[in-house]
Amino acid sequence: MDVGLRIKNLRLKNYLTQEELADRSELTKGFISQVERNLTSPSVATLIDILEALGTNPADFFKESQDKIVFKEEDYFVSERDDNYKLTWIVPNAQKNNMEPIIIDLADKSKTKTIQPFSGEVFGYILSGKISINFEEENYEVDEHETFYFSADKSFTLENLSNGKSKILLISSPPSF
Repeated sequence: MDVGLRIKNLRLKNYLTQEELADRSELTKGFISQVERNLTSPSVATLIDILEALGTNPADFFKESQDKIVFKEEDYFVSERDDNYKLTWIVPNAQKNNMEPIIIDLADKSKTKTIQPFSGEVFGYILSGKISINFEEENYEVDEHETFYFSADKSFTLENLSNGKSKILLISSPPSF
């Protein structure tokens, strides 16, 4: 673990200069600079002072990040709603994130359940097929390799207009599926 780099990144994340961090932790700017460049190592007591000035503690500072960045097919969660459509969550536990990407497979001439309004936005990309986005009184046709984007302030369904399956990458923010 690069302690100096982690301290520097945490300092920058908190919008602090080296001088401001030094003042808050009762150290010198030169010492902070040397720690961040790994030219010197702080004592345990000094490190605790630096971490307190940065608003963290040793347990959180040294905890290795468990956030996964790459997801493989074996990580996906699939829910077959019925014979008409299937939802695939391609980022597990995305409900804790700001957006939720899913793949929707719609069978021939089928549609999703009605998605109720929520405070957020929806983006979609048609991977294959052709669909209609059905709002309360409006319908929009979207062809393969086209996209759509809208505020989710009214209910909607997605309907497959193809002879065969349609596949949609749908991203909602915040997560809502």
